[in-house]
Amino acid sequence: MQLMIAKSAYERIKPRLDPIAPNLDIVTVAGPDAFERGGQKIAAEAANPDLAWINSDTLIGGTLPVFLQRLLQANNPKWVQIMFAGLDNPVFKQVMAKGIRLTKSSAQAIPIAEHVIAHAFALIVPIDSQRDAQAKKEWRRTPFREIGQTRWTLIGFGSIGKNIAQRLKPFGTHLTVVRRSPAPDPLADAVIDMSGLASALPQSDVVVLANSLNDDTRGMANDRFFAAMKEGSILINIARGALIDDAALQRGLAQNKPAHAVLDVFETEPLPTDNWMWTHPKVRISGHTSNAGNATPGRGDVLFLENLKRYLAGEPLLNEAHKSEVGL
Repeated sequence: MQLMIAKSAYERIKPRLDPIAPNLDIVTVAGPDAFERGGQKIAAEAANPDLAWINSDTLIGGTLPVFLQRLLQANNPKWVQIMFAGLDNPVFKQVMAKGIRLTKSSAQAIPIAEHVIAHAFALIVPIDSQRDAQAKKEWRRTPFREIGQTRWTLIGFGSIGKNIAQRLKPFGTHLTVVRRSPAPDPLADAVIDMSGLASALPQSDVVVLANSLNDDTRGMANDRFFAAMKEGSILINIARGALIDDAALQRGLAQNKPAHAVLDVFETEPLPTDNWMWTHPKVRISGHTSNAGNATPGRGDVLFLENLKRYLAGEPLLNEAHKSEVGL
């Protein structure tokens, strides 16, 4: 059974991988034409993987297209672990249509949750006003609403959403979760489906987009969405840029609904330098970096090794995707 893996990733996890799977045929990839087995170069055609791991090493090394090509051309690929939490890229539909089992990553959930909390709290607590007063040497009060008195709506409740909810819980916020199943959850004060969103938005101080992008959710944050938002509220998007109609957002900001938009993801990335959002005083931009916590790669390694162990033992895999997630 052949495993295809980035060379740098293999060198990092080899001491932990070998005891789990001593008989695997390991093919490493260091570049578009740099395939090796046992330290010896091999032809690209010899990479005929049964299993593959697409992680940050793959992305940084520029070999993602190579991995996907070899997977789709392989004789009988069986399972691939990916570094992504979302499956909106059409290539994953091709992967699953070929019968390949696919498991998603939850390694980035913690830093993304912390990114959301940090930005929201920094806007609720008037830190910018306090810095302005300091710069002007003005001794003035800066009243603010306490975190525990705020109401949040969290759209999407996968691993990222749950990590956000876990961090909010100790602060005493009121949390409404929007997801397909309206079953109660101990982390949420209310659970609704999308049909109830219009009634939740006017009550929400913070709205977080953490849901998947599909035909139903594309452009969901439109004029109607922003008209329903509470004046002075905060919108945070750490999911996919195409969830938001950018022109509608601009109109909403003009009405203070929302008063602030924290955007980590965009429909076009990198965001063009002439885009209006760069200089808008109510917009905070981070370049798709909310997942860049220092411990993210290590958690990704642990998840892959655990899933590999489970796969070889015939046990259920963690974070396995269903075909319905890619429209099959």
